[in-house]
Amino acid sequence: MKRILIINGPNLNMLGQREPAIYGTATLGDILQGVQSAFPALEIGHFQSNHEGALIDRIQAAMGESWDGLVINGGALTHYSIALRDALAMLAIPKIEVHLSHIFAREAFRQVSVLAPACNGMISGMGAYGYTLAVMALCNE
Repeated sequence: MKRILIINGPNLNMLGQREPAIYGTATLGDILQGVQSAFPALEIGHFQSNHEGALIDRIQAAMGESWDGLVINGGALTHYSIALRDALAMLAIPKIEVHLSHIFAREAFRQVSVLAPACNGMISGMGAYGYTLAVMALCNE
């Protein structure tokens, strides 16, 4: 059985309430349930934190676990957290970066991802379905 870890950063716990015109109306729970429903044969792990250090700690912990791939939505940390990028670079499993909104069509500061070079790919602008696409990509690694 493949094991996929999904990590979500700051403010993603507020999905469904946070700017639904940009991020949609699905909650984080809805998204995770949708991924698990789409891939019933997979073990899907999840971690969310609003704290950069907690996200880094979880990525480092994953190094000693038997995950087959990682999906990460770093939230705002995507655009400036070198520490989060460095933690991802140490993790020797396939990694897909996901963004609900199309970051390249938004404000200039959101169009840069410092995480991207540490990931195998990125899915941006596909809404909640982006998580399903990311898991699908990891399953085809």
